[in-house]
Amino acid sequence: MTMKHIGDIASGRLSQEQLSCQFSDVAPLLNATAAAAASSRCHYCYDAPCINACPTKIDIPSFIRKISNGNMKGAAVDILSANPLGGACARVCPTEILCEGACVRNHQDDKAVQIGALQRHATDWAMARGQPLFKRAADTGRHVAVVGAGPAGLACAHRLALDGHRVTLFDARPKPGGLNEYGIAAYKVVEDFAQREVEWLYSVGGIEVKNDVMLGRDLTLSDLRKQHNAVFLAIGLGGVRALELEGETLQGVYNAVDFIEQVRQADALASVPVGRRVVVIGGGNTAIDAAVQSRKLGAETVTMVYRRGVENMGATWAEREFAQTNGVTIITHAKPVRLTDAGGQVTGVEFETPEGERYVIEADMVLKAIGQTLAPDGLESDMLTLDGSRIAVDSSGRTSLDTVWAGGDCAATGGLDLTVQAVQDGKIAAESIHAFFAATAIKAA
Repeated sequence: MTMKHIGDIASGRLSQEQLSCQFSDVAPLLNATAAAAASSRCHYCYDAPCINACPTKIDIPSFIRKISNGNMKGAAVDILSANPLGGACARVCPTEILCEGACVRNHQDDKAVQIGALQRHATDWAMARGQPLFKRAADTGRHVAVVGAGPAGLACAHRLALDGHRVTLFDARPKPGGLNEYGIAAYKVVEDFAQREVEWLYSVGGIEVKNDVMLGRDLTLSDLRKQHNAVFLAIGLGGVRALELEGETLQGVYNAVDFIEQVRQADALASVPVGRRVVVIGGGNTAIDAAVQSRKLGAETVTMVYRRGVENMGATWAEREFAQTNGVTIITHAKPVRLTDAGGQVTGVEFETPEGERYVIEADMVLKAIGQTLAPDGLESDMLTLDGSRIAVDSSGRTSLDTVWAGGDCAATGGLDLTVQAVQDGKIAAESIHAFFAATAIKAA
């Protein structure tokens, strides 16, 4: 007879050797031979649909042709000039619904060109050599504050620095990188890659970094506007949505983003506690990352439950398949209604079907992944959208406040909630800020 464990959340379920295997790079680097073979499949389309499908508009046929010709530096320049976080995006982008999803090879042999893997091949080559790829313009005397060192803030800072503007980059965390450092599954961005990419980005010069500095606590927007010629807000979504259900505060109930951060920042994976029976509530990428990592840490059963159908899930079909092949059970059309307990420790989650039937899935650990919200500390209320969920911006990222722009997850840009879209938001805002400086210089003259 199987024994039932209540509140059995523990570390060290697997050995360090097992964990090293479980959390090895999920998409290892192509070698030169494999890259040559992959690049040979590209048709180098004149009107390439893959470019249109990429939010940062990387010239994909151009960089792939350069790889096939052995021009690795040229390929890296093509990628990183359009996307300075091209290395991270090559690892975390849902290429199956972006560039590779649009590849014409899908209509010929049902297999897209390995664009993501080739992008990683070129950017990793450049990072490993540490060669300068871009030269900063002469100093313009303009100074921009960028608040938030995630993908949007980093991309904006890099583009502004290239244009010759000085940038001070503020971030509330001890380390820069945003979601690439704290919020992406450890098997996607392994070891210290996120920090190495940030260091490469800083190497362009002109960027001063201040960590552990938070808007609303250590900074005011008013002071930033007085002390800088422009401000770019890339503060992300710092709040977490609540289930608002009975039992939400029980022991064993956690936010999935906090769990992912714990895994990402652990000195040793064996030190991260996980339950035997884990239930993850949600249907997006955060839910997938939390569920898969729970399984990889040694959970015996992991069930991911979503209240609607797969067609409404934020996670792509590839992410869902990956979770299932890693032992995660996915249940749809089930709404959580209550968390059960014994002595203050969660023991399960009660769900309801569309037909009104109810059932309980046993759990000693529940991870909530139902979305994040804007933490508006330090912002002015008239900057926000009508429902207060994002910062209102125009197509160039400008807010209602003069000299203030915003982008990434915190802003209502209308784009996808993806790393690559955040990078594009940062680029667009930087171009707008640069144009604003040029126009005000002409007026001043």
